[in-house]
Amino acid sequence: MLEVKNARMLYGDLVAVDRLSFIIKPGDIFGLLGTNGAGKTTTFRMIMGLLDPTEGEILYNGEKVGYHNVNEIGYMIEERSLLTKITVKELMLYFGQLKDMEPKAILERLDYWLERFDIVDYKDKKIKELSKGNQQKIQFISAIINNPKLLVLDEPFSGLDPINTELFVEVIRDFQKQGAMVVFSSHQLDHVESFCEEVIVLEKGKAVIEGRLDQVKIDFKKQNIRIIGDVDIKKLEAIPGVDRVIENSNEIIVKIESELVAKHVFDYIKTCDHIMKYDVEQASLSEIFIAKVGHKVEKV
Repeated sequence: MLEVKNARMLYGDLVAVDRLSFIIKPGDIFGLLGTNGAGKTTTFRMIMGLLDPTEGEILYNGEKVGYHNVNEIGYMIEERSLLTKITVKELMLYFGQLKDMEPKAILERLDYWLERFDIVDYKDKKIKELSKGNQQKIQFISAIINNPKLLVLDEPFSGLDPINTELFVEVIRDFQKQGAMVVFSSHQLDHVESFCEEVIVLEKGKAVIEGRLDQVKIDFKKQNIRIIGDVDIKKLEAIPGVDRVIENSNEIIVKIESELVAKHVFDYIKTCDHIMKYDVEQASLSEIFIAKVGHKVEKV
């Protein structure tokens, strides 16, 4: 279990992280989100034991992270940190032995992951000869080569196409099934929403959104209604509680203040002909994120 207890990190007078608390249990996938400079990377570094919090504490299975348990952790940083003049094989032997792995075990796991990511032919190629996407795969493999029980991923999907992003998601899910704890950050909120169970959104080091994703959506209250059919846009806009009506090429999206407004929209829809679709859904994580921190970002 990973416990972040009232963690606070100061850089001089700058408060990078302000009294942050959360718990991640085995098998949990946890999203740590926020705008650039919100405190995510500082939090990751405290989790990894690279920084000691100014106040509070961070415990991995009841202990601080140190040389005695760091081998159980995998960390993928946002910036590429690969040694570009050596081969993939040499790089993995280096990273694996830093985790006290035997060379034979490193190469066996490397062969497995190279095949899984469809880059078997790159084993003896130098890192600098690989595309950015394939370098991202290698960096990911370096984080999981030791089969970690805690996997910390900072923007793991950066630079990946949709196919390879989905491949990364499958691997993360596999670690979850094995009981690993996964904590990650991503600006691709659709992927966060698709497989993350709990989230914290930071803004200037403070948690502005936190909890289970399903409850976060319920608490936000606002909803969307998707309609396909013949409707009068002006009549929809005139319904009390309707925030906005978006007319797309294939459907109409009605944004409403709460689920109570859906009844009034439906009462109007019942008077219309040729309605082929009427779906009420909760707001997306992206909408909630923008509503909570978007206006603050615009002022920067």
